[in-house]
Amino acid sequence: MATEVKVPVLGESVTEATVGQWLKKPGDAVKADEPIVSLETDKVAIEVPSPVAGVLGDLLVKEGDTVNVGTVIATVAEGASAAAKPAASKAEAAPAPVKAEAPAAAPAPAAPAEAGNASDPVTLSPAVRRIVLEHGLDPSRITGTGKDGRLTKDDVMNAVAAGTAVAATSSSAAPAAAPAAASGAPARTQERVKMTRLRQTVAKRLKEAQNNAALLTTFNDVDMTAIIEARAKYKDLFEKKHGVRLGFMGFFVKAACMALKDIPGVNAQIEGDEIVYNDFVDVSVAVSAPNGLVVPVIRNAETMSIAEIEKTIGDFGKRAKEGTLSMADMAGGTFTISNGGVFGSLMSTPIINPPQSGVLGLHRIEERPVVKEGQIVARPMMYLALSYDHRMVDGREAVTFLVAIKNAIEDPTRLLIDL
Repeated sequence: MATEVKVPVLGESVTEATVGQWLKKPGDAVKADEPIVSLETDKVAIEVPSPVAGVLGDLLVKEGDTVNVGTVIATVAEGASAAAKPAASKAEAAPAPVKAEAPAAAPAPAAPAEAGNASDPVTLSPAVRRIVLEHGLDPSRITGTGKDGRLTKDDVMNAVAAGTAVAATSSSAAPAAAPAAASGAPARTQERVKMTRLRQTVAKRLKEAQNNAALLTTFNDVDMTAIIEARAKYKDLFEKKHGVRLGFMGFFVKAACMALKDIPGVNAQIEGDEIVYNDFVDVSVAVSAPNGLVVPVIRNAETMSIAEIEKTIGDFGKRAKEGTLSMADMAGGTFTISNGGVFGSLMSTPIINPPQSGVLGLHRIEERPVVKEGQIVARPMMYLALSYDHRMVDGREAVTFLVAIKNAIEDPTRLLIDL
């Protein structure tokens, strides 16, 4: 008996998704609730599990296809007998071509099969496959940290940075190299990869923000000495008590909540000809995921301690890496904090995430000469950037907001006494 696999309900107002990657092949044995396909929505990738234990049958849609909620995308033959039948048919079918062509050379077909399994292109997402091809790597020699051991972009880039990645040696590279060698010219190859639904949505929303909002960015810098000293002094005790590392983001989220209370326009949005002011702060924080950056939301951040904020961010990071963030985790948000400093960014002009009116950009910390009490000294400095919708927020308010952040970070006692 075959059971249909349907596209599940994806979230409020989400009616369709794109087939990102089939995690199983026809004929593979699957367990109940084992993921068999990854679907990409406008915000997150969702894994669809098998409804029953059995053997995966026909795949009714291809990777890259757009499917609606309720669409049948595959079938699963239930039961152990169903699992045995495909296995037996494969075993009977395998010797047939060998007998017809060369009985004495029966082991020969095993070599290509093993080579195919080594490269295993079917199990790579388009983004990971692109990086592997760009660097000419053998993906089977890289340890995957994603769900079920799958490779992520971070796995590949970390292997490249560490020098542990192994160059691909498959014969498939030979035809591409041959023309270049014959002509003496360097190889000039291209690969066309369809944009993921997530990337298409990001591109659309960012362009809409540029077209519809009056974007402006204001900068300031902050001396990180006090926060670095506090973190160094208490990080071990903090981790022992709360079970999570003490980072810088907790301080900045707390400082932003205080500043947003004083400058509510940065935490508001325009709806028609009205301004909606929020008496709560839902902070969207950008975290790295295998398919790119995602922006889950810390709800009611103004009521949380630094420890609670760090725990929430840590949980988001873990689930983003596992691909288990839900649509509900990404919905809403009244203000965004984006930390480009973890990637080495010195300065940027971030773009707001509509209908939000502001986004705070954090950047890398580096020692720079500054004047303190008439003396030139080296201090760990960070540039802050606030991009905002000038229709909502005046320049004076933007500067005041950044100064409030600067004061709280340079004197963390302010965070304790709400000053």
